[in-house]
Amino acid sequence: MSGKTVHIGCGAGFAGDRWDAAIPIVATLATREGPRYLMYETLAERTLALAQQAKIEDPSKGYSPYLERILRPVLAKAKESGIRVVSNFGAANPTAGAKRILEMAKEDGIADLKVAVVEGDDLTTVMTEGDIRGHKAVEGLAMPEGKLVAANVYLGAQAIADALAMGADVVVVGRCADPALALGPLIHEHGWTLDDLDRIAAGTMCGHLLECGAQVTGGYFADPGYKDVPDFGHVGFPIAEVQADGTVTITKADKTGGLVSHRTVKEQLLYEMHDPGNYLTPDVVLDITGVAIEEVGPDRVRITGAKGKQRPPTLKATVSFEGGWLGEGEITYAGPNARRRAELAIDVLRTRARDLGTNWPLRFDLIGTVSTFDGDGGDLRSGSDWNDDGEYRVRMATKGPDKQIAQWIADEVLSLYCSGPAGGGGVRHRIVPQITTASILVDRARVSASARLVEESA
Repeated sequence: MSGKTVHIGCGAGFAGDRWDAAIPIVATLATREGPRYLMYETLAERTLALAQQAKIEDPSKGYSPYLERILRPVLAKAKESGIRVVSNFGAANPTAGAKRILEMAKEDGIADLKVAVVEGDDLTTVMTEGDIRGHKAVEGLAMPEGKLVAANVYLGAQAIADALAMGADVVVVGRCADPALALGPLIHEHGWTLDDLDRIAAGTMCGHLLECGAQVTGGYFADPGYKDVPDFGHVGFPIAEVQADGTVTITKADKTGGLVSHRTVKEQLLYEMHDPGNYLTPDVVLDITGVAIEEVGPDRVRITGAKGKQRPPTLKATVSFEGGWLGEGEITYAGPNARRRAELAIDVLRTRARDLGTNWPLRFDLIGTVSTFDGDGGDLRSGSDWNDDGEYRVRMATKGPDKQIAQWIADEVLSLYCSGPAGGGGVRHRIVPQITTASILVDRARVSASARLVEESA
């Protein structure tokens, strides 16, 4: 085992995260000794579905549309400083994403940049649609009837480590387990093997703490008057320092706001963890029930005691299907009697939509009153004590298989401008294609992940 400290900073916790978050991360890592990495986690199930749709429309697309925005500001500095980048912003098309990075490097005069892709997450290359549909949905919707668009399995960390062993400066992954983005570099640097369960568990825990960016540095923690976070407008993103024995210390970028405390770390540690004793990943089953969390300095928290169990025999996969069309629109009513005018608008929209002869589901919201805490049944709660005077924004949404009908229903919101009720304004309406997803479990023996370097002309 190595005696070095590996530093891993997170520059994004989701696809639309702050474009400049990685700039102070890279500036901080440039001052550190030892191996340094910048990871971006940008791929939720919904994000991957949208990427698959983009690839269908244009085969040269399908990687994260934010790739250039978040990577370009730091790519030259990272290369100059020896900071290596690992990210799942390859989404549905890692090779196309890698090519774009090489183009950016050429345009910006960055010499000798090596970019690798990790492949093997596309189940359609090893399974027929019938085979995929033969699996039971274990999360999300039951298998939909629409056309299969894509099926992507969550890969583990070994192929990322393999890519780094090839000398890659940037590793572009599609679908992988989020913690693998940190575990891959740790396997590569510390020489861990997948049967070293407690260290693999520690690396997985590290990745889980980093994967949502500022959530562990006070972002999603902040609640004014209850959980205050300093200089919140400049919240810094996290950096993990990881020892060969699996000890993890969480800190953040220098000269930034935010907070790293035992409370921010505990909240993120439990985030999306259905069973703290059995957190399933492709590489290990993580048990955090015995971890110790200790504040060891300002904005420095040390975590030890992660335990690992044998990895599961199956891998989770997200399957995506064509899901028809979403039509929606919004309009605002304000001033005297605004609530009653808004409710009348909803009655009109419901009538007009039904006059089209469709039984598509309709959802109506009065945003700020009936939206977050109401269901999808489309009926507003009665007996409320909302003021008649005020400001109310009406939203209508519907979903079905016919694009034209989706457009007609959405257009009914626009028609309220002149057809009334009185005083409507601020209309927004649109239709968008939908992709529905479900999760299945597949035998890991069916999946083979691999890494390769990508040439600019490939």
